[in-house]
Amino acid sequence: MSGPDKFNFNTLSLHAGHRPDPLTGARAVPIYQTTSYVFQGVEHAASLYNLERSGHIYSRISNPTVSVLEERLAALEGGVGSVCTASGQSAFHLAIATLMGSDSHIVASSALYGGTHYMLKYTLPRFGINTTYVHPRDINGFKSAIQSNTKLIYGETIGNPGLEVFDIPTISEIAHSNSLPLMIDSTFTTPYLSKPLDLGADIIMHSVTKFLGGHGIAIGGALIDGGKFDWGSAENFTTLNQPYEGYDGLNFYEEFGPTAFIMRARSEGLRDFGACMSPSNAFYIIQGVETLSVRMKQHCENAYNVAEFLETNENVSWVSYPSLESHKDYKLAKKILPKGSGAILTFGIKGGKEAGKKFIEKLNLFSHLANIGDAKSLVIHPASTTHQQMTPEMLKSAGIGEDLVRLSIGIEDYDDLIQDLKQALRASQRV
Repeated sequence: MSGPDKFNFNTLSLHAGHRPDPLTGARAVPIYQTTSYVFQGVEHAASLYNLERSGHIYSRISNPTVSVLEERLAALEGGVGSVCTASGQSAFHLAIATLMGSDSHIVASSALYGGTHYMLKYTLPRFGINTTYVHPRDINGFKSAIQSNTKLIYGETIGNPGLEVFDIPTISEIAHSNSLPLMIDSTFTTPYLSKPLDLGADIIMHSVTKFLGGHGIAIGGALIDGGKFDWGSAENFTTLNQPYEGYDGLNFYEEFGPTAFIMRARSEGLRDFGACMSPSNAFYIIQGVETLSVRMKQHCENAYNVAEFLETNENVSWVSYPSLESHKDYKLAKKILPKGSGAILTFGIKGGKEAGKKFIEKLNLFSHLANIGDAKSLVIHPASTTHQQMTPEMLKSAGIGEDLVRLSIGIEDYDDLIQDLKQALRASQRV
């Protein structure tokens, strides 16, 4: 498909990155289930290995099916390139490994997915990479947390599970005034609800397992490069603007310019760490991307209606959903999320942890599992599952109390969801 800038969102979600197979006429994206690719000759092989021309060598580094998804995500986000990975966690790790080495520092929002928190807090310090956490609403805190060895500012468009809205435009100004890139995890919102690159972010990451896939059948991650950060003049980013012996002294910035980050992430990161996406998983995710806007509209409509219902329920002490006027970030959400605040909401159940257990066990339509973004509605108690390794102080900083229940609202009929919630809430209060 040529000229992606000429097409709108729904068209791109269906067509970007792919043309019908010229040999067979097949309209669907094929699953290229192969490990490797036949070279046209010795010189052709050498030019591929030297990054002198594009093409496929080995499916750990690139694959035609995965490439369709990468091009489609880049088009939807407005980026210059994308790399897909085995999971959202591997996408985050790939970004860190591409940008920095030992004696590096990250400034991160304190409102993060538990898996990301564990990597930043416990795993990366073993490799000399440390993190300072700042509450997403503490704008001045981001300024004061920056150190001489800081390489990245990181946050989530909507924090998981506290649902704090990250002020991307303001934080991006802080990052850029200090010659730092801003990376945003936009898993909760997808490019349908938010375009972080347009708001000032430089790199986007997704767990495509969630809303982009949308059906709970395939795990994957993605990085999208905005192509606007000046890696060449930023002294700290020697992985991108200095010769790399792993490719015979290649300087990625001099060779690839605005795509330096994403090229190094693929050619070094996937080559060396191997966290590649399988072609079959890419195929499944592509099916989800094709219906993204249709699903996200229903997700948002249902979530807003459920949030309004919970606000008036006598067994609920509080509700957090950015599109509610009662939310602390309501005005910011209206500004950067004009189409809606997504499918995730949290609430406090009266009776605390024990009532929460009863509530979850009495639900019929909601599945109790550790995922979000499925077409089906889901529920979890974060303090005892996804964030259970965090200390009480960490839980408090992340906005997670023992009464907090997280819902991922699906695309079922709204009335059926409400009836299920009503009966489970009543049951939660019985002695």
